[in-house]
Amino acid sequence: MTAQLDRSPRLDIPTLLTSLTLEEKAALLDGSDFWHTEPVPRLGIPAVMVTDGPHGLRKQAQEGDHLGIGDSVPATCFPPAAGLASTWDVELLTRVGAALGDECRAQQVAVLLGPGVNMKRSPLCGRNFEYFSEDPLLAGELGASLVRGIQSRGVGTSLKHFAANNQETERMSVSAEVDERTLREIYLPAFERVVTTAKPWTVMCSYNKVNGVYASENRWLLTDVLRGDWGYDGVVVSDWGAVNERAAGVHAGLDLEMPSSSGAGARKILDAVATGTLSLADVDQGVTRVLGLVDRALPALAPGQTFDVDAHHALAREAAAASAVLLKNDGAILPLDPRTGGTIAVIGEPARTPRYQGAGSSQVVPTRLDDSLTALRAATDGSREVTFAPGFVVEAQEADPKLLAQAVANARDAEVVVLFAGLPASHESEGYDRAHLDLPAPQVDLLAAIAAVNPNVVVVLSNGSVVSLAPWRRHARAVLEGWLGGQAGGSAVVDLLLGAVNPSGKLAETVPVQYADNPTIGAFPGEHGTVRYGEGLLIGYRWYDAHALEVAYPFGHGLSYTTFEYSDLATTVHDDGAAPSLEVSLTVANTGAVAGRETVQIYVADPESSVFRPEQELKAFTKVHLEPGASTRVSLTLDARAFSFWHTPLGRWVVEGGDFQIRVGASSRDVRLTAVVHLTGDDLRAPLSPDSPVSAWLDHPVAGPRLLARLGTGELADMLFDAQHGEMMRAIPLVRLARFPGFPVPEQDLATLAADANAPTA
Repeated sequence: MTAQLDRSPRLDIPTLLTSLTLEEKAALLDGSDFWHTEPVPRLGIPAVMVTDGPHGLRKQAQEGDHLGIGDSVPATCFPPAAGLASTWDVELLTRVGAALGDECRAQQVAVLLGPGVNMKRSPLCGRNFEYFSEDPLLAGELGASLVRGIQSRGVGTSLKHFAANNQETERMSVSAEVDERTLREIYLPAFERVVTTAKPWTVMCSYNKVNGVYASENRWLLTDVLRGDWGYDGVVVSDWGAVNERAAGVHAGLDLEMPSSSGAGARKILDAVATGTLSLADVDQGVTRVLGLVDRALPALAPGQTFDVDAHHALAREAAAASAVLLKNDGAILPLDPRTGGTIAVIGEPARTPRYQGAGSSQVVPTRLDDSLTALRAATDGSREVTFAPGFVVEAQEADPKLLAQAVANARDAEVVVLFAGLPASHESEGYDRAHLDLPAPQVDLLAAIAAVNPNVVVVLSNGSVVSLAPWRRHARAVLEGWLGGQAGGSAVVDLLLGAVNPSGKLAETVPVQYADNPTIGAFPGEHGTVRYGEGLLIGYRWYDAHALEVAYPFGHGLSYTTFEYSDLATTVHDDGAAPSLEVSLTVANTGAVAGRETVQIYVADPESSVFRPEQELKAFTKVHLEPGASTRVSLTLDARAFSFWHTPLGRWVVEGGDFQIRVGASSRDVRLTAVVHLTGDDLRAPLSPDSPVSAWLDHPVAGPRLLARLGTGELADMLFDAQHGEMMRAIPLVRLARFPGFPVPEQDLATLAADANAPTA
């Protein structure tokens, strides 16, 4: 079993730093092979192992290439992030993380390379299965929970991919062109939340450029923001092959290059130090951090540790069931009765050959693998006949007439049909983006043919990112989005179909009606090496809300076999001013006949703002379990960031005073309760300068009266407030207006007037 944690330091880092040669220091900033840091045997510095697997351990038994997918030791394959995100369950993700940490310890792995908290900017991103959400708060909270769980076992994590890595097309060279406010409000907050609340041991920089500078040598990202603004003190490691110019990376704050550069990186570091283009202080800082990582890892790497394989499989089954989202359930066709009723026709190859994880560097060799067909037959135990027809060949582009005919015949003779459909592995993977959102045509045609002979159709989906449902959902009475369920997903689906588990998943990404509605049309995946984030703040539900677009299923949506009622909303402002705190409380009741879990979602709207803001934004959530007829009081606290926007001229987060609407709902478009609160907020007046527009001078409590007094009551003063010309005149920078003939304030006086106005008041 897992040994107890010993957190005592093993390495005397200050002494080692003075004992290491410059050559040894440079070598320590490089990997020794694909998966290990560099040892220094003469000083007793060992190598430690890092390895892939946000949702399971992918440790190669022997040294191999980065994509040695099959050559890894068996490990529990939990649902990938797309599924775990739909749980909205921070406690569950902490337990999954702890299990991952124990499996790492059993294999003497120091750092598990994950989680990934990049935003789902486009539904076509081929790696969306490995990311949590289109919303930064949800992604940040869930990512932090996973990190806390893993690191509670003395094993490190690697928060990735920092930053703005939101596509696979040209991922190693494309420049993501993003304005600072959009970065600060959408693409950085999930990283910020994990860094500041869970403190990952490492952060992995991404392949791409951000505004023209490679992330691996972007000092603004790796030092100014990550370390300066957020206080990060861990190691920054490159994604495998992400380093462009090694010396520039060291100066920017990239500590560890992976995999080994075979000495090339170390030579560039030594050359740069010799020529004075890289300081020894930068090198020492990186070495100190790498040694700190090794020191933190050593206590958990004792040999002979094991983990409970059966318990971890059971946890994977629980997680898979919690990940699934019941999108539709007309006439309460689900749950099915396992003991009474007619034939259940199971159709679709994924029922017996599950696709349970994504493709690429995260592929795990599972300790076992459940399939839904076997699980359903075991659960019904002969009480109901369960027939099977594969229906289609998973990767085929055309329908197989014989398979289609057999499936239709089975459907015709059954009381209910459960059709397993989804994306083939070739449709979504690390390394390339998806071509479209559609299910393969043979599967859609099969559904239509089945529905023509049997109206009682349940569709179970397996996919790592959203698919188009609008063209075919009318053919199904129920749709269960199972995502990629991990090794126990097959059994978990059956638990849900038969009601052994009540669905509680909620969508972590919007399902659009059609791809043409999504925010990245015309700006994904970019052109000529650049991708413009032209939609700005409006990704996911923010876009669909701003444009009042119909969606197939909204962010936060998910049905249950019971019903919930929300009531008695109350809000209390505990602090006001620049750093407000608001307590939101309400009562949630289970008004149905079975126990269930509900996710309460709180959105904040700022209806009147000096800057554009999304229609609403998720700012808090919690999950509650309720027995039939039971109710509970839920309280959540919103801090200043729940009401803030990034003020680019001021370079900080601000709360603009005024009214805010608090919306409590079961999804972003199922708002049950609302309240309005008034907050005083910040003083957002920008410092005056001669270049400030006349309107800013006139609005200033000190400068305004003084300027008006100098203007007097002449024609110019009248024009500034004239209904026809006033708005145009007030938009002119005062320094330019001062140059007009007859203006009563000389240009040379403006700096003094501005300084007087900007002086702090007593």
